[in-house]
Order: sequence, then structure tokens, then C-alpha cells
Amino acid sequence: MERKKEQPHILNNLLKIERAIRNGNYPNSRDLASIIEKSTKTVQRYIQILQNDYDAPIEFDFSKNGYYYTDNNFFIQNVMLTEGELLTLSAIFPILEQYRNTPFEQNFRQIMGKITDMLPENVSVDSSLVNDEIRFISDPIVMLQNGVFDAVLKAIKVHKTLEFEYKTGRSESFEYRKFDPYHIICHKGSWYLIGFSHKSNAIRIYAMPRIRNVRLTETIFKIPEGFKLENHIDPDFGIWNSETPNFKAEVLIDSRMKTYAMEREWHKNQTIKENEDGTVYISFETNQIDQTAEWVLEFGGAAKVLNPPELVEAIKKIATNILKRYE
Repeated sequence: MERKKEQPHILNNLLKIERAIRNGNYPNSRDLASIIEKSTKTVQRYIQILQNDYDAPIEFDFSKNGYYYTDNNFFIQNVMLTEGELLTLSAIFPILEQYRNTPFEQNFRQIMGKITDMLPENVSVDSSLVNDEIRFISDPIVMLQNGVFDAVLKAIKVHKTLEFEYKTGRSESFEYRKFDPYHIICHKGSWYLIGFSHKSNAIRIYAMPRIRNVRLTETIFKIPEGFKLENHIDPDFGIWNSETPNFKAEVLIDSRMKTYAMEREWHKNQTIKENEDGTVYISFETNQIDQTAEWVLEFGGAAKVLNPPELVEAIKKIATNILKRYE
């Protein structure tokens, strides 16, 4: 059966309902109506669309008073793009080069094939948007074992526990792990996985290139209601778990680096201003001492940490270790 194209607002509501049911909390019509801010009648209509047009295996459990999937592996695989969005996508093709030879490359080619099939024959793209005049120098790409990315992504979609072998940065051998994956994070050219480690009985972040022989189990997990990604990472400065409370980093940049410092957004919550003597004051809140220290050192001798004292000490320690290498 040919699937009709939904309006963007309808598709958005369908995806919200689908996600709520997939989470395994047995939402009823009132719960779903609250999520999409519509009436329960509208929810019923959307449920029928999911069942009829998307073959969603939705049933109602009267004992739990909510909807559920009879097939825990189901999730909507749908692509919806307007012609304008297609033009935008064609303009950013050069950026996607940084994902060459990664699991995204083949997936992207498949997606483009699906998009092509969905569009009318009279849609065309200005070839001048895709040319050799734009170049991107990306961060180094790390390699993942075949199948790892796809297995992890599916486990996140259907909320199933993973089993795999993992090697820490300081270990020379792989160890068995059971892991409930919550989110995939791309940070500075590498891929990371955050979720619940059964070994540590805590939230952990694993580097995906160090994962091998991954397997989906039949065990279904639920993401804790209180889990918030931003409580575990600072997307602007680091993805590693930090027990350090948020602190205010204050840095003074020399006037000779004024233009370079002022023309960039270093952190989404930054305060940046030029002083009368031409120096630049930058401040922001983060919980990443080590990552912030590395950022300060990128300025060489043109940056001075004003606060906090812990960051000052981290810079001193790194500088001392550098000097010892040249003694």
C-alpha cells in the first residue's frame, strides 16, 4: 500500500505518539492527548493512522489501561522533506564528506534514494549548489567495527539491552559488558554512547570505537524519568561524565588575539566583551575542568585563567608536565 505524505505538524504528532508508546509506559488516550496538546478524539484518529498507514502493531492493554506494541522491535522509519529542505540538503553535501567511510555513508545514500522516490518527477535541484568551491576540513574520523553503529542505534530505538566487549583507554584487553543505551553523541569527530552500565551500576559513557562483537538482547529497559543528558555532559566542552559541580570559567585573552576570540561562539552560554585595553574577557558555566583547560591552552600564552582556582591549578599542572619533557 502506498503511504501518503503527511503534513509536517501531523507527522510530528504521530512521531510523538509513536515514541510515547515505544517507551513502554502504556500511555492511554488522555496521556497522549496531553503530549500532543490535542483532544482524545484526535489521538484516536492518529492511532488509526499509525495502524493503517504505518502498520504499527498497536494494541490496548485493559489491565494496564494503556497502549503498547505487540512487536517491541517496531519503530517508524519515515522520511519527509519539502522541496526547500531538499535544496538545503544539497547545499550541505560538502559537510557530509566528514562522514565518509563511517556507518552514515551507506545510510545516507539509502536515504537519498528514498527521498528521490518520494518526490515528484518535476522537482529539480540547481547543480550550482553542489560544487567544488567549498571545502571542509573535518576532525579526524575514528573507525568503528562493522555493525556496531547500526546495532547501537536499533537498541536505542527499541529500548533493548546490549551485550558487547569493551576496552577502556587504559586497558590492553576487552571485557564483557551489559549496557542500556540512552543516547549516541558525536564529539570532535568521534562517537560515544551514554547509558546505564550493568557492571558499574551507574550512568557511563563509552567510546564506540572501543566496542566490538555487539549483540542485542531480548531484555527491555526503560530510561529513568529523571534522566537528563545535560546533567552528565557539557556538549560545548566535553562529553565525559563529571562529578564536578558547574563552575564559572573566567578567562582573559590578550589583545593580539582579540579578533580571533571575539568572532567565535566558544560556548552557548558565554559572556564575551572587549576591555578598554583591547583584551577580551570570556566567561561561561561548565562542569568540565580538563576540557576547559585544553581549550585555554589552544590560545598558547595569550590566555590567562582568572577563575576558578581549580582551573588555574589544572593549567599549571599541564604546563609543568610540558616543561619537564624539555628538560
